[in-house]
Amino acid sequence: MITTARPRPPSRLLPTLLLCLTAWLASCSAPPPAKAPAAPEPIAAPAPVEPTPPPAPPAPPAPPPILPFDEAVLSAANNLLGGAKLASDPAKHALVVDPLIDGVTGMQSTATQAMGAKLAELIRKSYPQYDLQTFNAPNVAKSPLVLVGTFTGVNGQRRAEGQREAFRICLALADLKTGKLVSKGLAFAAKDGVDITPTAFFRDAPAWLDDPNTTGYVRTCQGTKAGDPIHPAYLERIQSAATISEAIDAYSAGRYAEALKLYNSVAAAPSGKQLRVYQGQYLSNIRLNKRPAAAQAFGQIVEQGLETKRLGVKFLFKPGSTTYWTDPKGIATPHAMWLQEIGTRAGKLKSCLDVVGHTSPTGPEPINEALARKRAELVRLDLLRVAKSLDQRVIATGVGSRESMIGNGRNDASDALDRRVEFKVVGC
Repeated sequence: MITTARPRPPSRLLPTLLLCLTAWLASCSAPPPAKAPAAPEPIAAPAPVEPTPPPAPPAPPAPPPILPFDEAVLSAANNLLGGAKLASDPAKHALVVDPLIDGVTGMQSTATQAMGAKLAELIRKSYPQYDLQTFNAPNVAKSPLVLVGTFTGVNGQRRAEGQREAFRICLALADLKTGKLVSKGLAFAAKDGVDITPTAFFRDAPAWLDDPNTTGYVRTCQGTKAGDPIHPAYLERIQSAATISEAIDAYSAGRYAEALKLYNSVAAAPSGKQLRVYQGQYLSNIRLNKRPAAAQAFGQIVEQGLETKRLGVKFLFKPGSTTYWTDPKGIATPHAMWLQEIGTRAGKLKSCLDVVGHTSPTGPEPINEALARKRAELVRLDLLRVAKSLDQRVIATGVGSRESMIGNGRNDASDALDRRVEFKVVGC
């Protein structure tokens, strides 16, 4: 029997192989997969730049050395007179000297007078371009050059406070025609052999207070430079200042009636309402035994002090005590009159008074403060005896020597203002 072979079914392997081959060929022709972009490398921050420090300010010039008194005066004067920038015409420049003063108190002294004499001698001898004339009202009216100057005690730091160790000389040359300063001079003088005893008028003057005339004079000289304007308070009053200077000279020479006439003439002018005028009227009337007029003049001093809220009166005491002291070379001190005028004028105020005691800078400061308080309390009680209406409006305090104005510790007429009693207007 013949058997017939059955045909095989188509193989399944071939399609599979074809599929694999197709996939393989596709993989070979396809581009390689894209790579992820690499992360950028971090950029380092720039190193901080140190700021360039600003240039150091130039060191202030060293102050002039401390010289013997005569050398210091000549040094300041030569700098002033030789360095002045003046017009070529006229051939000679009229020049007057307004008497030099203490830069804190405004007083004239033996030392400031000696300075004035040395300046006059130097001008006449070495500076022919200046025509030195008398400081009086007729000459001032011609608008000359005016020389002003202060002589001020300073401590080791060259400040006008504490114990004084030297003197600062400040000179200024002012041109009344232009209203400006044309030159300055500065020097420091040793205190050895220097006599700052006040001249007769300032020794006898009963009080001290802030006065615009004196302030204008001082500020024209101190803290200024060539080219700066003359202080207006000084410029406005220089005509009356010349007459006051004549009156002070008359008083110092014992010509009291003449002095009073001059003071009264200034008092009648608008610029006459100032401390030196009232002081002059008071002193001249006391010397002429005109007590009611003297009391009226002292009352004007009190009024001016109360207006400025500070009045220093020479209720002077013996060193280290609460006993009143009178300058043997001065005039009698009518304390009762002073207290009466202070009580009457202060009684019209709605404010209160602080009676402040001061001492010279000698001895331990705690003792000075206690002594100053006792002195102030004594004056407070004396005041209340004549002005009972002030009973609840007056206190007493002491500051010792912290506010000394002279600071030489001599306890004599030269530093009398360091032992003053002040009346300060305060709130109640």
